[in-house]
Amino acid sequence: MAPLEIYAGKKARESIMKNGFTPELFSYFLGASGGPKWFSLAGLDRVLFPEWFANVKHQIHVIGSSAGAFRTICAVQNDPLAAINRLASSYSTTTYSSDKPTPREITAKAEDLLKEMVDEAGKQEVLSNSRFKAHLIVAKCLGATRFESKFRQLSGLAMSAAANTVNRRHLSRLYTRYVFSTPNTEFAIKDPYQLPTQYHTLTHGNIHTALLASGSIPVVIEGVQQIEGAPAGMYRDGGIIDYHFDLSFGPDDGLVLYPHFYDKPIPGWFDKGLKGRVPHRSSYDNVVMLVPSASFVANLPYSKIPDRKDFEVLDAKTRIQYWQTVLKETDRLGEYFMRAVNDGSLVDAIKPLPFKMI
Repeated sequence: MAPLEIYAGKKARESIMKNGFTPELFSYFLGASGGPKWFSLAGLDRVLFPEWFANVKHQIHVIGSSAGAFRTICAVQNDPLAAINRLASSYSTTTYSSDKPTPREITAKAEDLLKEMVDEAGKQEVLSNSRFKAHLIVAKCLGATRFESKFRQLSGLAMSAAANTVNRRHLSRLYTRYVFSTPNTEFAIKDPYQLPTQYHTLTHGNIHTALLASGSIPVVIEGVQQIEGAPAGMYRDGGIIDYHFDLSFGPDDGLVLYPHFYDKPIPGWFDKGLKGRVPHRSSYDNVVMLVPSASFVANLPYSKIPDRKDFEVLDAKTRIQYWQTVLKETDRLGEYFMRAVNDGSLVDAIKPLPFKMI
């Protein structure tokens, strides 16, 4: 069985059937939150920008929140393969001084990872890239999650979950979406829930802090209070608002390529327990999803993709071995994708999106 499933929205399928599956069709690339779940997609990331998108002439918007933001910054450096491998190596070998590290220790390790992933030269490559434009999503906290106290954060998260259960629009009272974009690009988010969005420019001085904020999981990692060019406040994980995305993008009208570890995207972090909270059809009409198949996942160690719980249930040696095995196995996804694109079989493998939409 194929290791990779390819799903597409109605508009995307029609465009591909008419024009073939070519990189010229795509204007956007999405990277979701999910921490080490990303390891299951590493093999795709190793071919998409280093090979498949390498010769495109037009501009592609690379959008990410949390771990997806880390992948975004790797993709838009001059040598994306080397950057992706630095991220994979550093992240997969992360260890802490105890089974229950403090937010300060986790934050310090994250800061070290970011410096390894994008150094001073890499920052300049990101900012000067004329084809691949990075857009990092961060959540500015307005409620109790704006404090560092664990108790106040937990109470703020409970309040957020309750408000979100009633209506996702209510999150607008508690969070503002901030998008940090590389210079000289036009980019806009279309949100069916109309959550407030602010746009700011990525600079040499704020790439690391914007990245850190985008991955700052509440309670787990310290929030970021100062991002150059943005108002003072408390900035945290972009996945709080945009976990797996329920958005469309403009002004370019090309398709969206979305490698994802699950075949059912969950709009926001607080929607994980809400079975009725499904994405809008308008957000996925022009999306192509690349998803590891169930048979591929079943053959991984523990028959699952990595996740943050592995830090708690596996000792460091076992966890690192497991994660690095997954990183190697996912090369099969990239190999399959490139082979299917080159021999034309990928078009025939495309299926309709497998999840409910409104």
